[in-house]
Amino acid sequence: MFDYDRKVEENRKRNEKYIKEFENWLNEKGLVKKTIRKHLSNVDLYINNYLNYYDITKVEDGMTCIHSFLDGWFIEKCLWASKNSLKETAASIKKFYQYMSENNYVSVEDYKDMCSFIKENMDDFLEQVDAFDNGTYYDII
Repeated sequence: MFDYDRKVEENRKRNEKYIKEFENWLNEKGLVKKTIRKHLSNVDLYINNYLNYYDITKVEDGMTCIHSFLDGWFIEKCLWASKNSLKETAASIKKFYQYMSENNYVSVEDYKDMCSFIKENMDDFLEQVDAFDNGTYYDII
């Protein structure tokens, strides 16, 4: 196994703890199983695929990567990308980092900054989805 592959696998194993705790946290919030599965799937995509795609980024540092994920990677790499799926994925990531901040894995201030950033830029992210769908995406990036 290559060193990079080994490090990715270590990071994924490390993330299992957060995924399990997040699932418990969602259950405690009273969410229905279908919603919990959707959040877990979206978060898994972000922390285990995207955060290991270009570099190996620990989940605690993942909030700094949200722009390139929502503004490009998700749109380009996920065949199911749509305005709705982008909004749902962003909501799942915000919930995940809410859990992370409530458990002191990340700072509340960083979590709030990330949420504000997503809110302020969501229209731009959604425009990127439209541009990708109508073939003008690569003309504007």
